[in-house]
Amino acid sequence: MEDRIEISLLMDFYGKLLTDKQRNILDQYYNMDYSLSEIAENQNTSRQAIHDLIRRCYKTLNDYEDKLSLLKSSIKEEEIKERMKTLLLEKNCYCSEIEKLLKEL
Repeated sequence: MEDRIEISLLMDFYGKLLTDKQRNILDQYYNMDYSLSEIAENQNTSRQAIHDLIRRCYKTLNDYEDKLSLLKSSIKEEEIKERMKTLLLEKNCYCSEIEKLLKEL
């Protein structure tokens, strides 16, 4: 998975476990596409400090995923839902009520 997509997904699942400052900096870097220099200027710190913080946060988010596997489980659930939809369509058993139930999962 591409790093930017992966970190965005990890932030969706585990972002609340980071500090506001960490979330803000990761958001600027990964979602707003700010450079390290721009973030450093906004935070009144060095580019290296921002780089180090981003690397630590990335490692922290990956550690959470290693322990809790929420992202992995979510991806697997989506794959199963898609397979179920495909099978139902193939068997001509698909209806909007089943689709609503799948979305609720």
